[in-house]
Amino acid sequence: MKIIVSTDNRHKLQEIREMLGFVAEIVSKTEAGFGDVYVVEDGDSLEANAIKKVEPLEGEVVIGDDTGLFVDALDGAPGVYSSRYSGADGDDAKNRAKLLRAMEDAQCRDAHFTTVIAVKKKDGTIYTVEGTVYGTIAERERGEDGFGYDALFIPEGSDRTFAEMQADEKNACSHRRRALDALKKSLLEIGEKI
Repeated sequence: MKIIVSTDNRHKLQEIREMLGFVAEIVSKTEAGFGDVYVVEDGDSLEANAIKKVEPLEGEVVIGDDTGLFVDALDGAPGVYSSRYSGADGDDAKNRAKLLRAMEDAQCRDAHFTTVIAVKKKDGTIYTVEGTVYGTIAERERGEDGFGYDALFIPEGSDRTFAEMQADEKNACSHRRRALDALKKSLLEIGEKI
């Protein structure tokens, strides 16, 4: 089975290949010939953005995801705006810096990451699965690995941020792993070979 991932984000592709590459061929949208397709993530939910990513692509199975970090002390922010939290010209470092500033006086540091994966089958049917991991926001950046908010997020049951973990350790407990596990289960339930 070939799964087209509606992204060219090398970090995301690497994680997905590490988690699903042994059961399916994982290709980026560019590798599948859809490099000129650009999707504006302007949906009001993770699900809406994930669906927008798969709608214009065709293949055996196409997946697109959106991930958000939801911080309790910030009423769920940055949420659906996680990747652009610091503005249109922002990047991962600016997003983390803005989050740390917003959390300076926060007593509660509880947060969760949620990934929603939209799945488009060959017949055009689209459905979604999701995965969530709960944890807390560190008081400062810790760790060198990962991307996005990994240097700030400490998953429940750990005293280390995602960025302090080896890739296989993070991949065993991450929100994306939980969403991909739900994806594998759903494909098996509908009779897809994966």
